[in-house]
Amino acid sequence: MSGNSKIVSIVDRKPDKRSRLKEMDALLNLDVPADRFLAELLALQCRFAGAKGGVMLRPGENKSPDILALCPLPPTGDGIPGWIVRAQAAALEVILSGETLIVPVSDMQPALDASADRLILIPVQDAGTVRAVAAFLVQAQSPAEMDTCRERLEITPFVLDHYELRLSLNNRNPATDRLRLVLEVVAVLNRSDRFISAAMALCNELASRMHCSRVSLGVNHDRHVRVQAISHTDRFRREMQLINDIEAAMEECLDQDLEVIHPAAETALYASRITAKLSKNHGSAAVLSLPIRQNGDVFAVLTLERPVERPFDILDQIEALRLICDLCAPRLFEMHARDRWFGARSAAWAREHLGRLVGPEHTWMKAGVMIVLALFVFITFVKGDYRIEASFKFEAPLQQAVVAPFDTFIKSVAVDPGDEVIAGHNILGLLDASDLRLQLAALRAEELGHEKQRAASMRDGKTVEAQIAEAQSAKTAAEIRLLEQKIAKAKLVAPITGRIVSEDLKRQIGAPVETGKILFEIARIESLRAELYVAEESIARVQVGQHGELASVSHPDQRIRFVVERINPMAEVINNTNVFRVRGRLQKQYEWMRPGMEGIAKIFVAQKPYIWIATHRIANWLRMKLWF
Repeated sequence: MSGNSKIVSIVDRKPDKRSRLKEMDALLNLDVPADRFLAELLALQCRFAGAKGGVMLRPGENKSPDILALCPLPPTGDGIPGWIVRAQAAALEVILSGETLIVPVSDMQPALDASADRLILIPVQDAGTVRAVAAFLVQAQSPAEMDTCRERLEITPFVLDHYELRLSLNNRNPATDRLRLVLEVVAVLNRSDRFISAAMALCNELASRMHCSRVSLGVNHDRHVRVQAISHTDRFRREMQLINDIEAAMEECLDQDLEVIHPAAETALYASRITAKLSKNHGSAAVLSLPIRQNGDVFAVLTLERPVERPFDILDQIEALRLICDLCAPRLFEMHARDRWFGARSAAWAREHLGRLVGPEHTWMKAGVMIVLALFVFITFVKGDYRIEASFKFEAPLQQAVVAPFDTFIKSVAVDPGDEVIAGHNILGLLDASDLRLQLAALRAEELGHEKQRAASMRDGKTVEAQIAEAQSAKTAAEIRLLEQKIAKAKLVAPITGRIVSEDLKRQIGAPVETGKILFEIARIESLRAELYVAEESIARVQVGQHGELASVSHPDQRIRFVVERINPMAEVINNTNVFRVRGRLQKQYEWMRPGMEGIAKIFVAQKPYIWIATHRIANWLRMKLWF
C-alpha cells in the first residue's frame, strides 16, 4: 500500500481471531510515514490485547519522555490524559532497567484491586539501549488475563524492528550491495591464518556468491603461474590437463596485466585466445581472470568460471571483484610469504636486500653487512680457549667415621661440629653402658660359681664334672672379656687427628642408637681436593695433567687453579645424567674451604676456533640424531 493511498484504520476492524494474522500482515506491509505506522500499530495492539489506549514514548533531552504516537487521540482542548502523564513518569524506570513494567495508573489505587486500570510499559531496545517505550492502558480481571495481555503486547518491539528493516532494505542502492559483498568476502578471508586455507576460503566464497562453477587462485612464480586453490576441491594433481589450461589462462592475464573476459566484446583490446581454449575444452563456460597486485606488481591471478548463459557483463559485479582483489592482496601476500619454507623465505629476503647492498645508497646497511662479515671471519679463523665446564665438590683425602659399637643410648657429647680433635686424646662422647655392667656383674658371679664347682669336683675325685665346670668357667670368662671390651668402647675417642664434620649430636642425647650407626665423622681439611663431575659427552677430551680453574658458590670471585690427577673409569648417574668423576689437585688452599662445598670448574683443553666452540655441541647432537 502506498503512502498516497487511502488507509483504512485498523482500529475500525473487528477483533476476529481468524483475521488477526491478516491484520498483522497488512500492518507490516503498510508503506506510510513513521508516525502513521506507529499510530496504526498502537491501534492494532489495543484491539488484540483489549487495551483502552496506547502511547509510544521516546527518551527526550529533558526528564519527561516525548510522545511519538497516541491512540486514541484525545478530544481537542482536553489536554494530555492523566494516564499518559503517569506513563511518562514510569517510562523513566523502564529506560533504566530495560524490562517490562506493570504499574497502577494512580498511586492511590489499592494494590489488590484486580479491576483497577493498570499500565503495561514495554521497552523497545536496540543493542541493549532503550530507544522507546510503548505504554498501554489495560484493565484485567485476573492475573492470568494480565499475563495474556502482556504477552500479546510484547510483540510490539518485534513489529517495529521489522518495519525498520524493511525501510533499510528499500533504501539500499547497488553501491551499498557491492560494498557489503566485498566486506563479507574479505571477512571470510581474514578468518584464516594460513595461505592455503585463506585461498580456499576465498575461492569457495566467490563461487557461492557469484554463482560460479569453479573459482581458481594462482600465484606468480617468476612469470609462471601455479594454481594454489580451486573452489570445492581439496586436492588436485598438477599434471591434469584442466590445471594446465587454467594456469595458461592465468599467465595470459599475467602477461597482459589486464582483466581477461571470455566471451570478449568486439571492441576488446586484449587477447583471450588461451582463455577461450579453457572455456572450450572444459564445459563452454564464461571466464573472467583478474590480476591481484601488490605494490604495483601482479602477485596472483584469480579466475572465475560460470555457465555461458551468465556471462561476466555486469559492471557492478566486475567492480566488486576488482575491489575484492585489491583488499585481499595485502593479506594474501603476507600469508604466502610467511608460509613458504625457510629456504624460500631466505632467498626472497636476500634477493630483496642484496640489490640495496650493491647500490649507491644505504651506507649504514653496507657498513653493518661488512661488520657482520668481519665478525664471521673472526669467529671462523681466530682460535680461543676451549674449556670443559663441570660441577665440583671439595672432599677431604682422609675421612673416618666413628660408629656405635653396640645398641645403646647416647649419654653425653663432648665435641661440636668444626672442633679439632687429636687421635687417641680427645673424647668425643660417652654411650650408656649400665646394662652391660649389670651383665658383667652377673657373668662374674656365674664364673665364681663354676670355679667353686670345679674345686669341689676335684676334691671329691670327680674328674669329668671338674672338666665340665672348668669349660663353663672358661666360656663365662670369654663373655666377661667381650663385655669389658664393649664397656671400654662406650667411651668414644677420636681415631684420627682432624676436624669434626658431622652433625651436632647434642640434640640427640638420650636417643637410642643401633650398632653401626655413624655418630661422628672426622676429616683432615688441611689438604682438600676437588671432585669434578664431567658429562659423558666431554669426558673423552679430559686427560690427566690438564689444568683448570674452579670457583666455589661461597666465593665466586676467587679462581682456584687445579691439575687433573685422576679420572674414574666408571660412569655414575647423577640427576639422571651419566657423569665421570675427575679428581683435581688444588694448587692453593684457603682457610674458608670446607668439605662438601660446591661450585663450577672449567678444564682447559685446547685452542679451537670460536665458531667450533659455539657449534660443536649442536653438531654432535645432529650427528646422533641424523646418524652422519
